[in-house]
Amino acid sequence: MTLTALPGLPLVRSGDDLAGLIQTGLQAAGLELEDGDVLVVAQKVVSKVEGRTVNLAEVTPSGRARELARPGEKDPRVVEVILRESRRVVRAERGVLIVEHRLGFVCANAGVDHSNVSGEGEAGEWVLLLPEDPDGSARSLRQGLESRSGKLLGVLIIDSHGRAWRMGTVGVAIGVSGFPALVDLRGRPDLYGYRLRITQVGLADEIAAAASALMGQADERRPVVHVRGLPYPLREGSVVELIRPASEDLFR
Repeated sequence: MTLTALPGLPLVRSGDDLAGLIQTGLQAAGLELEDGDVLVVAQKVVSKVEGRTVNLAEVTPSGRARELARPGEKDPRVVEVILRESRRVVRAERGVLIVEHRLGFVCANAGVDHSNVSGEGEAGEWVLLLPEDPDGSARSLRQGLESRSGKLLGVLIIDSHGRAWRMGTVGVAIGVSGFPALVDLRGRPDLYGYRLRITQVGLADEIAAAASALMGQADERRPVVHVRGLPYPLREGSVVELIRPASEDLFR
């Protein structure tokens, strides 16, 4: 399997044709799409194209936001935005807010991001939200790329998340289209004929982590990674496959 970060993609703005920009990036990398290829796209560029920015100057924090902001000296306006994007606060400790995002996954700060965000010439302090419907965003982008190439593709939208028992952030999938987010290997034999009883592979997260290593986290400007040689066939998928039901969660 090969992963290639596309070079030279410009900074995107709200309303840009992301599929067209990716197609140009593929050409710059000397790549022509083939059936079974996968495009992994950083959440930040998707959110920017979809206009998911919020001007903090226009946010009035609630009493609850002020209360949660106080221990960690966080900006209560940012906390208010986090609360609006969340179903509930799972943990508030030492200035860290772990929430259940409205999309169902548990993460820090509801994915609200302050880095590499601007108001495109408008005054104010800006933060960026996750896409409204990441699976839908992935599907739309996939359709745009498939219509241009005539090939059957998969698309992942990924973000960086921390983990409860390990240091450092890793790339995880938050939006999936045409891709097997979860691969169920139960019933398959191992090398010695033992039938697997538990093994399910979070394939979308595995590919997301590998692609994230190429994308970088600062000023690298490599928000799209092309993947070829996936060892599993493509199929329709959804990030919902990766979200553990609350009834099976031993820690919440």
